[in-house]
Amino acid sequence: MSRATSVPPKPEDQELARKLEEQAALEVELADRELRFANLRAELAGFERQYLHFLGSRYAELDEWRARLAERLAVEQPGNERAQRAAREARARAEETKSAAGERSPHPPRAFTATPEMKRLFRDVAKRIHPDLTSDRSDRVRRQNLMAEANGAYERGDQQRLLKILTEYEHSPEAVAGEGPGAELIRVIRRVSQARSRLGEIEAEMQELLRSELHQLKLRVEEAEKSGHDILQQMIAKVDEQIAAAKRRLENQTCLR
Repeated sequence: MSRATSVPPKPEDQELARKLEEQAALEVELADRELRFANLRAELAGFERQYLHFLGSRYAELDEWRARLAERLAVEQPGNERAQRAAREARARAEETKSAAGERSPHPPRAFTATPEMKRLFRDVAKRIHPDLTSDRSDRVRRQNLMAEANGAYERGDQQRLLKILTEYEHSPEAVAGEGPGAELIRVIRRVSQARSRLGEIEAEMQELLRSELHQLKLRVEEAEKSGHDILQQMIAKVDEQIAAAKRRLENQTCLR
């Protein structure tokens, strides 16, 4: 009785299997990194909204009172070029601060917090839809748009939208893979290269955010909170004092006329 001889795997199949393992590991790492990056962006955006709500509008008000005072002095001293220039600069600064602060909402914005389910869902989206995991040009464009939408949904805490993005893509024709080990090997090699490139980009972008003034302020606020201090409230109180002082100066200037 003859034994069936096993056919050794072809080198091409062996390389494909190895690259598929590498790709799978990179996809997991990339999804985790994208989650960390999205979380950092969302936390900073939430902190910035709180900062602008409580302090941005106050700085805008302070600069407005200072601009009015400078304009009053300019009116009283029409021949004083220095006073005229100071008034123009103060008004420009007030308009710039007002524009940066935006319209103040009557309700304080909430800090960003993501549930474990939100994080798991975003990681699944990034792992499945990330544009750097495909070599097809049209599919890549579609994935880029979906990832941008997913990032926005994550920052808003819109879990239903994240689930819908993932479900719709999973059932789309673009999610169907091609045939043939040779072509698949080329696609996998390109996906591995794209994933590694994106990992490098994420690291650079995260380091830039971590070095930003906004993140450094957020860290100071959080460290102070651990010691029972509220830096934002202290800053608010200081700006309120400056606003009151600017109002008094303008009132005194009016009384002297």
